Amino acid sequence: MDTIKEFFSNFVSPFIFKRITVMDVIEILLIAILVYYVIKWVKNTKAWALLKGILVLFVIYVVAAILGFNAILWIFANGVGVSITAIIILFQPELRKALEQLGKRNIMSPFLDSKEEGLISDKSVNELVRAAVELGKAKTGALIVIERSVNLDDYEATGIKLDSVITAELLINIFEHNTPLHDGAVIVRGDRLAAATCYLPLSDNMRISKELGTRHRAAVGISEATDSFTIVVSEQTGGVSIAENGELSRRVTKEQLRERLLLFQNSESEKEGKVGRGKKLLRRIQKERAMTR
Repeated sequence: MDTIKEFFSNFVSPFIFKRITVMDVIEILLIAILVYYVIKWVKNTKAWALLKGILVLFVIYVVAAILGFNAILWIFANGVGVSITAIIILFQPELRKALEQLGKRNIMSPFLDSKEEGLISDKSVNELVRAAVELGKAKTGALIVIERSVNLDDYEATGIKLDSVITAELLINIFEHNTPLHDGAVIVRGDRLAAATCYLPLSDNMRISKELGTRHRAAVGISEATDSFTIVVSEQTGGVSIAENGELSRRVTKEQLRERLLLFQNSESEKEGKVGRGKKLLRRIQKERAMTR
């Protein structure tokens, strides 16, 4: 008991009786919010098991400090430097993904991003919707990635350059079975098909349903690494899905796909300071749907 009292008097009491200011409260809240989002992010990755292991070691350290186990404390004290290096190596994929996600928020885009983005037109929206529907009816797998502000050149380099106009017929022909370009993803930039047979990073999100294959996992993976908009057509069911911001919306209808593409088009228009024609069309579609209910 004396050891426990000494521990609390040396390590806990100074924090309890210290005068707390408003700035201290603000700082605590900011740290709490940061820790919350870090834990929320880590929980959906393979790093969650590693984090639980670190928490177990921390509990062991606290218990050793309270009970005065000097040998264990010595091991912890001399292993801190090596442990930090080991943690960086173990968490390297997750840290890289976190930095990529932070970078794609475009906080500094008005100052650093000078790339002019092309806007996807209403004609391209119609062609993409028609292609997805026809591919779904034929149960032909497809993966279409639409570039937003994050450049997809690295992924485009893994495929075959096309630089062609977006048409439903061309997309259907690309993903047709036993054709040279059917394997991999198509990258769309503006109103052009930039490349085909492109390789995408696979997501390690544990929440993705086990019934989904590599194509859907790749769609989620590219949406986690970039701010792209991805259309996926299932080869097994013919269902159409959408991957955006690390989230997968499954079994979307033709109308829902069109609305999401128009929202994407309108967001790009507002970013460029232009009035999007898609916004007017979206309002008309929503009005017509409301009248039919």
